[in-house]
Amino acid sequence: MAKLQLLKRVIRFAITPIVLFTLAVFLTIIPSTFAQQQKTNSPDGFHIQTNKPLATTPQQLLDQGEALYQAGHFTKAVTVLQQAVRTSQRESNNLAQAAALTNLSLVYQQLGSWKEAYATIDNSLNLLGWDEINQKLNVNNPKSELLEILAQTLNIQGELQLAQGQTDASFQTSQQAEQVWKKLGDNAGVTRSRINQAQALRVAGFYRRGLDILNEVSQQLISQPDSLVKITALRSLGNVLQQLGEFEDSQKILQQSLEIAQRLQLPLEISLTEFSLGNTARSLSNIKDAIAHYENAAKIAPNPLAKVQALINQLSLLVENERITEAKSLIPTIQSQLPNLPTNQTGIYARINFAQTFTKIGNKKDIAEILTSSVQQAKIIGDERAESYALGSLGEVYEQNQQLPEAQDLTQQALFIAQKIDALDIAYRLEWQLARLLKAQGNIPAAISAYDAAVTTLQSLRRDLVAVNRDVQFNFRDRVEPIYRQSVELLLQEKGQGKPDLDKARQRIEALQLAELDNFFREACLSNQFVVSDKVVDRDNPNTAIFYPIILDNQLEIIIKLPKQPLMHKTSKVNRQQVEEVITKIRETIVEPDAHRQFQAVSQQLYNWLIKPVETEIKNSKVNTLVFIPDGLLRNIPMSALYDGKEYLVQNYSIVVSPGLQLFTPKPLEQKKLNALAGGLSQPPKNEKFAPLPNVKVELKLIQESGILTTTLLDKNFTSTTLAKTINAKAFKIVHLATHGQFSSKAKDTFILAADGRINVSELDSLLKSREQKRTEPVELLVLSACETAAGDNRAALGLAGVALRAGARSTLASLWQIGDNSTALFIDEFYHQLMTGKTTAEALHFAQLKLLESPEYNRPMYWAPYILVGNWL
Repeated sequence: MAKLQLLKRVIRFAITPIVLFTLAVFLTIIPSTFAQQQKTNSPDGFHIQTNKPLATTPQQLLDQGEALYQAGHFTKAVTVLQQAVRTSQRESNNLAQAAALTNLSLVYQQLGSWKEAYATIDNSLNLLGWDEINQKLNVNNPKSELLEILAQTLNIQGELQLAQGQTDASFQTSQQAEQVWKKLGDNAGVTRSRINQAQALRVAGFYRRGLDILNEVSQQLISQPDSLVKITALRSLGNVLQQLGEFEDSQKILQQSLEIAQRLQLPLEISLTEFSLGNTARSLSNIKDAIAHYENAAKIAPNPLAKVQALINQLSLLVENERITEAKSLIPTIQSQLPNLPTNQTGIYARINFAQTFTKIGNKKDIAEILTSSVQQAKIIGDERAESYALGSLGEVYEQNQQLPEAQDLTQQALFIAQKIDALDIAYRLEWQLARLLKAQGNIPAAISAYDAAVTTLQSLRRDLVAVNRDVQFNFRDRVEPIYRQSVELLLQEKGQGKPDLDKARQRIEALQLAELDNFFREACLSNQFVVSDKVVDRDNPNTAIFYPIILDNQLEIIIKLPKQPLMHKTSKVNRQQVEEVITKIRETIVEPDAHRQFQAVSQQLYNWLIKPVETEIKNSKVNTLVFIPDGLLRNIPMSALYDGKEYLVQNYSIVVSPGLQLFTPKPLEQKKLNALAGGLSQPPKNEKFAPLPNVKVELKLIQESGILTTTLLDKNFTSTTLAKTINAKAFKIVHLATHGQFSSKAKDTFILAADGRINVSELDSLLKSREQKRTEPVELLVLSACETAAGDNRAALGLAGVALRAGARSTLASLWQIGDNSTALFIDEFYHQLMTGKTTAEALHFAQLKLLESPEYNRPMYWAPYILVGNWL
């Protein structure tokens, strides 16, 4: 491979090239302007100005600042707007000064200068007479000019708060903005504030409330006459719905925006909306339609930038789907347009994203030249984010070309800039890149430190998740998960005193579990503190062992915690592909009546890799409960069914699964006065293709007969609204739902079935959150007795962990696949009987499984193994 010449010092950033440019980072929807005339095609720019012209000099400066902003020259815009602030201040023109400060805050947001953005927006609100503490305007009979600036300033403040993860503050600020817009009679402003409220609710976890607002806004927009504002509003709403995973609704709204743009014959609006439709079709895995939309967007685009953006997304989609010949045919067209792109942030990002996609199929020298040019352009306009992005991308090209010292130099330059501007979403990728380079050069201690830094930065991003571009959902398996796994692999290879650091490796793999769940919900939703499992086992649960299996590329690692003993570590020399093939075979054969021997063979193989290396130590420690924190595909199978050649694991131990001990603090089930809310659906709604569950009535009756005080909601009484109302009526220790349900790797496809339709996992969360607001007692045990994992989804059990966590229950008992009605009734009867005799949740599950296993009719694993206890086992 030819060496690349390092032309100039240059860098890179973590924008994923899949969804580019026109999806707004914040939920801004209707482009405000500096002057009276409405402008368009500035999807995340909301500039403010009174309708009456301000003093001449400030007005000119604001106009100049707007022109620079629209052109993407943010650093120059800052200088001009700062001058506008000083000029207005000298003239004692508070309105003009406030307008300049608010626009300055907007520019600072684009530059990622969050502290400066906050300071300037606060100064603006203070000048306008806004009381931040009491959330009211201390001005008598305010004029419309002041109210107009105030409304837009509050909108921008709400977006700033949302960008920094302050969801409650953002929601309240957006509500205040809505009220001011209503006083002004400005429907567009009201709409924008309502959408920002919906986003704040969604990020805070109140999914249904947020979606209700979006539906209302959608209906209101439809009744408005065709206009440029309506096109932009609908397109932005469609983009928001795409971000939230509501792809079908996004498609519908965007199609409405497109039809209006076509009727009004506005080429740029048609192009931008076709582009958004392409992104949504791509999210739906509808490759044919996505390509058609991108082609349409490029064909009608009236400027080079819009054309290139559409072509780049089309190129990346073709490369992603390995349609290389088609992809290569696009490259000359894109290259011919690159010289015509504006020298601004968007133009630079277009070049870099093209280079990143081109890397997979193109000439490294050509790619390096594009990126080197992008670095120089970023320096010219003073855009440090773009400079960092370009430098880092160039470093990655040198890494791929095995020019490691040069790659390291570029990466360190990029990282320095990213850290200086506090761009965490750039920094974590660069830290990972640096770790790979250090490892490749044999500097293992420094590589471990770089991996540590990348993980720490990712965790900071999690706590402040919205600071990441929300239009670009983590490509988790490619861009996040490998950081954790590569880091753990390196940690476990360390030699020397006190090495490897098993506790650090264990905590890191738990951090991965947490990050996966954040990604599942598309938000940082879990804030439980880390519980030191050593104390849990040594002090409180001396009969419990905890397993941390870790699937790495070339080996299966097992870390185990036994009572009163230091952490142990074993390695099975078997690669990831072999492990995953065996797990898949276990899952396929366990439910096949005629594949029993085949199942036992593959189950024994996994037992030999996972349990046999520590078999003697477990027996000698006299534990009776095994808690597994399963990794990857191991979540899809029941550990209770692992087979040693003579017996199943469940015949000797109670088996529990936990997504991670930092998620659940173990606590005994309070046996006194156990009560239950028992809901069930024997006949699914007509529009659902699920089979009837005739034994549901028997199942719910058995709970009553066990002696547990039970409130029952059956069939037509088992609706989402009745469930919400009943669950708030009293503090139930147990919530038992005997109804069809599905677990999926996608939150939107994880649900349980009620008489009035599906209750999505996020809606279940909202329902139970309303309970938590009224009662401090948690649900001790959630039972989902007729659920199954989604067919063909090898990460579907993530949905089970998601349900367990979002429900807020200490323990969740659920099934991985559908079981016969009769065996379910027998299992439930024995489970509650054991619970009422004082057994722990794990013991009750254990005895109920043994009851089925000892029955000639139900002794095969397909009947007793699907039941999984997630979380608290006491």
